[in-house]
Amino acid sequence: MNTKDAIYSVKELGKGKVMMLGLQHMFAMFGATVLVPLLTGLDVSTTLLFAGLGTLLFHFITKGKVPAFLGSSFAFLGGYGAIAPLLADGSSNLEMIPYACFGVVCAGLVYIVFSILIKVFSAEKVMSFFPPIVTGPIIISIGLTLSQTAIDSCSANWAIALVAIVVVVLCNIYGKGMIKIIPILLGVIASYAAAVVMGEVDFTPVKEAAWFGFPIKMEMTVFALFGENFDANTLLASVLTIVPIALATIVEHVGDISAISSTTGVNYIEEPGLHRTMLGDGLATMVSALFGGPANTTYGENTGVLNLSKVYDPAVVRLAAVFAIIFSFCPKVASIIQIMPTATVGGISLILYGMISAVGVRNVVEHQVDFTKSRNVIIAALIMVLSIGVHYSAAGAIAFQVGEITISLSGLATGALVGIVLNAILPDKDYRLDAC
Repeated sequence: MNTKDAIYSVKELGKGKVMMLGLQHMFAMFGATVLVPLLTGLDVSTTLLFAGLGTLLFHFITKGKVPAFLGSSFAFLGGYGAIAPLLADGSSNLEMIPYACFGVVCAGLVYIVFSILIKVFSAEKVMSFFPPIVTGPIIISIGLTLSQTAIDSCSANWAIALVAIVVVVLCNIYGKGMIKIIPILLGVIASYAAAVVMGEVDFTPVKEAAWFGFPIKMEMTVFALFGENFDANTLLASVLTIVPIALATIVEHVGDISAISSTTGVNYIEEPGLHRTMLGDGLATMVSALFGGPANTTYGENTGVLNLSKVYDPAVVRLAAVFAIIFSFCPKVASIIQIMPTATVGGISLILYGMISAVGVRNVVEHQVDFTKSRNVIIAALIMVLSIGVHYSAAGAIAFQVGEITISLSGLATGALVGIVLNAILPDKDYRLDAC
């Protein structure tokens, strides 16, 4: 393998262990990936299908070199909530979901535009707007803004959550061989088993679920828009509300690719190139949204798994994508995972979200960001305070009017935009791409 820190290679591990690694990556992304459709009313099976297909598409475009998994993006929750809020009984807003999905398709187009700009003007020029002093604090903020979700999930049953946390820590610190490589999977299994013993798992949904089902619901796709009830004004409102979110997720993408590069010791921004990773992310988002799935994004949870397992071969991530696709066609299997105790997901998420922030810290440290410079202190401070402060504010976003349209920027979007602008206008830049 072409990494400086990797301890294990797929060839050394053998097929059986690689299968377990693939399952571990699948479980790592599952809790967050299915949470997005549960919060937006999108279909869980559709989400799993296009998480898998989107990941494979991303790997194809990036020449199979980047060990990234693409799952549901939390950044677009506000957009879905504004355009297609859940109905009073908590059910899906089938009439409005296609409009929201169209807005996400357009957001994916923004990725493609940025990909072209990077290809034309070089990654170095574009990356000058996204140096480690911007991406590092954003990565830190991503983990911290997700932290409440992990704590809330753990609060459902701290005993079950602690089983997951303790098993992951013990396996990672004291485990040897395969045990050290799959601590997340072992933590999930142990915590799930503890929940079953404690009577905290209801298997009724599994009994009622079918063995096979088609994962795409046509009434939720963009193609369902163009009927007799089509509303052009609503479509425009969706585009104006959701597309600006892409500016924040593009920065998040750069941060995630930087985090994966930092974890594996390979500069993926140079090869296969940031233009390829961004193109893959954008196309995966567009395809998913066209068929009623959520926006996709490179997943920090899986970066955390890479960091824990020390197996960086992208083939393992592609295997996880295949598992996600298979499960999307089996409602019964999907139900088994969907009824996974909330506290189990919380315990695993607590560790993985913390590792996202830790990777952000390492990104700043390894690039030797000079915090004796006032510009760097100001940029980092404002990014983190805005990202976290706005996220936890009463409104949860900064909203402003453009004509009759209300545009909301999440905390991460606000922090990212402020960081980019400040880095561009403040003097004394010291970032070079070859230092990445």
